[in-house]
Amino acid sequence: MLIAGDIGGTKTELAIFSNEGGPHASLAQVKVHSADYPSLEVIVKEFLAKVTNPVDRACFAVPGPVIGGRVRTTNLPWMIEDRSLARELNLNLKSVYLINDLEAVARAVPILRPSDVITINQGEVVPRGAIAVIAPGTGLGESFLTWDGSRYLAHSSEGGHADFAPTDNRQIGLLEHLFKRFDHVSVEHVCSGIGIPLLYEYLRDVEGIPESPEVASRIASASDPSFVIINHAFGPTDLSKLCTETIDLFVSILAAEAANLALKVLATGGAYLAGGVVVHTLDALRGPGFMQSFKRKGRFAELMARIPIHAVVSQAALAGAAAYGLENDAQHFGSQLISQVRA
Repeated sequence: MLIAGDIGGTKTELAIFSNEGGPHASLAQVKVHSADYPSLEVIVKEFLAKVTNPVDRACFAVPGPVIGGRVRTTNLPWMIEDRSLARELNLNLKSVYLINDLEAVARAVPILRPSDVITINQGEVVPRGAIAVIAPGTGLGESFLTWDGSRYLAHSSEGGHADFAPTDNRQIGLLEHLFKRFDHVSVEHVCSGIGIPLLYEYLRDVEGIPESPEVASRIASASDPSFVIINHAFGPTDLSKLCTETIDLFVSILAAEAANLALKVLATGGAYLAGGVVVHTLDALRGPGFMQSFKRKGRFAELMARIPIHAVVSQAALAGAAAYGLENDAQHFGSQLISQVRA
């Protein structure tokens, strides 16, 4: 049995998987608010104490660069180490894996089912072409896949922390405004769950778009202001012009950054949008504004129009972590059998 996890700045999801069931069929699952816990170990031990499935493997998708089996998580005050996890969970160190969360999403892409995605642009897929993955959640993650001759290989990155590059006068004003608050304005500052409120504040305070007192009150009391803004941008009632303008700006920035990534890796195999913010802004992403911004790359506009774009609406990071853990489990079991035969 394998315990796999998707560790996020807002929520952590854990599940138990088996080789027989595969990465899409969990035997037990839980979702908790990450900030309610002092460490990943505490969450995992609490979950395992409530389930009857004994585990001998673990794989966790974590936000941040994993170097030497450890990572200081972004948007969470945690240091996660494979040695510490192995010790606390009473597992063999070689049976505990940490991978970047966007690498986990990328690993899930080749095994996504039709129900896991919604197509935004059909495009013209080039078989075995590189694939771009961008995921606005609490923060912004980016990754990509390349074909190695027999299968797709997933690559992690920290592209979400690269510089924000404005594409129009409104975004130039936004960048100038944010420079007053931050020494470095990354794409994550304007294209994520933590970024949406910053867009809202800019449009309210600098451009002077009126704010609804009711919406302001809900934002002030919300644990996650971004979803209040999203709900009032496209909900059936209580629409707010300020919220709508905020999400339109977000969509434009996301499209431009997705296109930047697609150009850098030449993603003729497609671009995949993942993360909680994508799921909650699907109506906006399927509108004309996203593709208009995505294609705005000068003489490469025609190339951009041919790139297939899909929104992932399932738990891709969890499935990717499970796939990685189960794959390594199978390889480990196979090497054991070979050793026994040779002996």
